Amino acid sequence: MVSVTRAVFGELPAGAGTVEKFQLQSDLLRVDVISWGCTITALEVQDRQGRASDVALGFAGLEGYLQNKPYFGAVVGRVVNRIAKGTFKIDGKEYHLAINREPNSLHGGVRGFDKVLWTPQVLSNGIQFSRVSPDGEEGYPGELKVWVTYTLDGGELMVNYRAQTSKTTPVNLTNHSYFNLAGQGSPNIYDHEVTIEADTFLPVDENLIPTGEIAPVQGTAFDLRKPVELGKHLQAFHLNGFDHNFCLKGSKEKHLCARVYHAGSGRVLEVYTTQPGVQFYTGNFLDGTLKGKSGAVYPKHSGFCLETQNWPDAVNQPHFPSVLLRPGEEYNHTTWFKFSVA
Repeated sequence: MVSVTRAVFGELPAGAGTVEKFQLQSDLLRVDVISWGCTITALEVQDRQGRASDVALGFAGLEGYLQNKPYFGAVVGRVVNRIAKGTFKIDGKEYHLAINREPNSLHGGVRGFDKVLWTPQVLSNGIQFSRVSPDGEEGYPGELKVWVTYTLDGGELMVNYRAQTSKTTPVNLTNHSYFNLAGQGSPNIYDHEVTIEADTFLPVDENLIPTGEIAPVQGTAFDLRKPVELGKHLQAFHLNGFDHNFCLKGSKEKHLCARVYHAGSGRVLEVYTTQPGVQFYTGNFLDGTLKGKSGAVYPKHSGFCLETQNWPDAVNQPHFPSVLLRPGEEYNHTTWFKFSVA
């Protein structure tokens, strides 16, 4: 059984609307989602002793999310990740997006999907949010109708994304939750064991744009096919952290892409998706200046993201999986976050 309750989370400035919070509860999980950016603000999961902790980084009130610098818990779009120099061509026509992370466009632009109020509809086992992104919003062509649905089943949170467009446009949606399986507010994720089911990854240039090469992970720091303890692994390879797309072997059917295990609590997170990639990000840009929930601060490497998605800058890289959605087609992808204990 899943219960869904709704409450007011806060008021937007200048009478721009009310942000609601929806709490989804099963016997194993509790998830709080707000209508601002379809944002997961809390995710409580039990450890091996049956004690529940919130494992999602975030803010206590709406104000933190309105500044929303690190995209905590939000749905990002129209196109997640970076588009080189904020430009692309479709059928010979050039489009220009806002440059919001020099010299690129990042996560949908200045006012992406994470910075708008969505329309909620309560379901028996979850919540569906919808919105219409107008033609030309943030420079993207076509009116885009979008639905994001969160449903709960035991220890599994399912996120489904659907979209339809009036003109050919790039679409690539994901959820940008930062997790720490020891509990949000824990100082780092070094004691997490990570496995990613990928034989290849995308090397990036100094601006974190894929070079175009699809490189084998074999013999590199990016070989995460067997579990690695994150802290020791970063140290051994002198890495600042991960912020890379891993190319998944799976088809468009549901496939396992990653598993994270925290020995201290026994918590396990398995991520399944229908997408061809996952961006593994280790919170490299967090710097301890943000005040999170319960007085927590979030230093570098205090959370990890597994952003299931199409490959970054795919709209400019013809040999990457296509990111274009055409009129009459439907974008439809699902990701499953499955929590358990071991």
